[in-house]
Amino acid sequence: MKLLRQVQSGEVSVDDARSALDGIELTVEEFGAAVDHGVFNEPDPGTVVRASVSPFGDSILILLLSLWGVLWSLYWAGALTYGLFNGWDQQLLSFHMGMLMLTIIILGMVYLKYVMPDVVIVKHRGSKYITSNDPEGWRQYEV
Repeated sequence: MKLLRQVQSGEVSVDDARSALDGIELTVEEFGAAVDHGVFNEPDPGTVVRASVSPFGDSILILLLSLWGVLWSLYWAGALTYGLFNGWDQQLLSFHMGMLMLTIIILGMVYLKYVMPDVVIVKHRGSKYITSNDPEGWRQYEV
């Protein structure tokens, strides 16, 4: 991973990275063990598993796409409202409602994919019941 980041930043050329990785061979068992180690080992509570901000969050293309989506959402919502007050046909109103929902869904997908950071903090779930030998868990309520 470090080598990939160095190639991405330009510290190491692609040819140098390829020559560094030439002699490395993994058997199927070693590769499977490495994947299983990353997948099946439970991390400790509070561990940040991956904390990297998505690279396109401040891209001008994402900004323009968001502006485009907001403007179309306003158009579809305005046309839907105008049609409701002026007695438009139900089929046309349904079309405007569907296009509004589709635009909002596309905006949400773009936001989740390219803007929202990928941060996963591991938290283990607490028990949903109070054990009988936990005196702090019981409360005495009077009616």
